[in-house]
Amino acid sequence: MHLKFSQDLESLLKRLATHPLTLKDVLAETSERGFSLLISLLVLPFLVPMPPGLSTLLSLGCLLLSGQMALGRRTPWLPAKISRIKFPQGLSRQLLKNIRRITRLLEKIVRPRWLWIAEKPQIWRWNGFCIAWLTVLLMLPIPFTNPIPTLGILLLAIATLEEDGLLMCVSYGITALITLFFGSIAYVLLQAPDWLPNLLS
Repeated sequence: MHLKFSQDLESLLKRLATHPLTLKDVLAETSERGFSLLISLLVLPFLVPMPPGLSTLLSLGCLLLSGQMALGRRTPWLPAKISRIKFPQGLSRQLLKNIRRITRLLEKIVRPRWLWIAEKPQIWRWNGFCIAWLTVLLMLPIPFTNPIPTLGILLLAIATLEEDGLLMCVSYGITALITLFFGSIAYVLLQAPDWLPNLLS
C-alpha cells in the first residue's frame, strides 16, 4: 500500500532536491492536503542538523498553519517572508532518505479507518490545535528534545492526510505523553533552585 502522504511528500522532496521550490510554489499546487504536506515539510528538518536561523522560520510557519487548521480554515496561507523559504538541496536529499525510512514502517499500519472520527470537522480543528501545541513545545529552547514533538506532529499530519481515525486517537495519546514529558522537565527546572543547595550541602 502506498500512502498519499509518502507519494506526495517524496514527489515534492525530489523536486526540491533538483530544483529548489519555495513554499509558495508548494502552496500553489496543493489544496486542502497542503496543510499536512507543508506541516510535514516544515518539521522534518528538525530530525537533522539545520542551518542557523532556519529553524525559527520553519517552526513559525508550522505554528501559523496549524493555527489556521484549529480555526477551521481549509486553504493554507503563509506570510511572504516564510512562503519564500527555499530548502537547501543537501537538506532536501537528506530528508528524502529519512521520509523513505519512516514510510516503509507506516505503510504497514496506516490506512483510512474510523472515518466516523476522521471526517468530523471538529476533529480537523482539534488536530490543528494539537499540532500547534506540539509546535510550541518544539520551539522551547531545550537541547536534544526536537525529535520528540516532531514525531507527534508528523503522526498527526499523516493521520489527517490518510483519514486514519485510529492513528489520530493514538496520536492524541502520544501528544498527552509528550506534554507530560515537557511538564516534567519544567517541574525539574522550577525545583532546581530549591534542590541545588541541599545537594551541595
